[in-house]
Amino acid sequence: MSDVYAQPTTGAGPDAMCDLARFTTLRLGGPAGRITTATSGEEIVQSVREAQGRDEQVLILAGGSNVVIGDAGFPGTVVLVRSRGLRVLAEDEDSVTVRVEAGEPWDELVATTVANGWSGLECLSGIPGSTGATPIQNVGAYGQEVAETITAVQVYDRVEGVTGRIAAADCGFAYRSSVFKYSDRWVVLAVDFRLTRSPLSGPVRYAELARALGVEVGDRVPLADARATVLRLRAGKGMVLDPTDPDTRSVGSFFTNPVLDRSAYELLRERAADLGDPPAWPGAGDVVKVSAAWLIDKAGFGKGHPGPEGVAISSKHTLALTNRGGNASTAALVELAREIRDGVHHRFGVTLHPEPVLINCTI
Repeated sequence: MSDVYAQPTTGAGPDAMCDLARFTTLRLGGPAGRITTATSGEEIVQSVREAQGRDEQVLILAGGSNVVIGDAGFPGTVVLVRSRGLRVLAEDEDSVTVRVEAGEPWDELVATTVANGWSGLECLSGIPGSTGATPIQNVGAYGQEVAETITAVQVYDRVEGVTGRIAAADCGFAYRSSVFKYSDRWVVLAVDFRLTRSPLSGPVRYAELARALGVEVGDRVPLADARATVLRLRAGKGMVLDPTDPDTRSVGSFFTNPVLDRSAYELLRERAADLGDPPAWPGAGDVVKVSAAWLIDKAGFGKGHPGPEGVAISSKHTLALTNRGGNASTAALVELAREIRDGVHHRFGVTLHPEPVLINCTI
């Protein structure tokens, strides 16, 4: 475990190395008061306890792919999670249960499961970030969510000062949410997944993916085919990290798809009557999930829409807000996010909500 200290400055010089921008996929964010690197669950716990003992704020940061950090940075201790490893907890002819350390890069884990013939994560290929972040927002894409395979989350409870296990049923998993997302009580140390032993994917649920694979919704395909196709689709949207492509300097989807009750959806249809029905998917309890990308585009914010100071909507996907370089700042990104949110609300009466965690900034 190692510490790096910084003064509250974002300028060049000896402290610039501590700017949090270098630890996020957006490449934005000011300095930390202290940065600690933890390479095991024990070191994560030790770092948090030591920071609490100094009465400092604590920010847990792993892949940095779903966080927006303000230009003023973070005044307390930032714990960089760099723990690695996977071990089998249980297995039989039909399934395998594995425990994965929080710092394990997510796409490397998905690649491992596909190579081993373990089905359940293949449609989540190409998502940047760490394994420990996935239960926090119940990561999902192309018809799969991690809630479907997680059996438990190993955590450190900051309130009680103890480590423990939270069963999946107690994680409060919902669309892009969980009990972990809006609470700093629990620090994720490892995640347990139960995967199916099969050379085939789960049933393909997402229409775009089915079309790309040349199959019907509900069909199964070889795991490697599912992974390769998802990677290709994501890359076409600028959603696979590429240091040469500014469209990938983002947090992925900046806004969640709105979930509306039936009356709110009918009001939306009325306001969008000249455009046709918005793309939508029915949910449990008579709710409807609506495409945020469609709302953004039809409200006048198309691909490549420029914001101030070097930020813009991705040229490949309207849900991604990107750092184009130059004088880009978190303040500029937030300004663009507000413009989009307010424009969508004015046009359709629907309020968009950010998907990433916002640190020392707000829209």
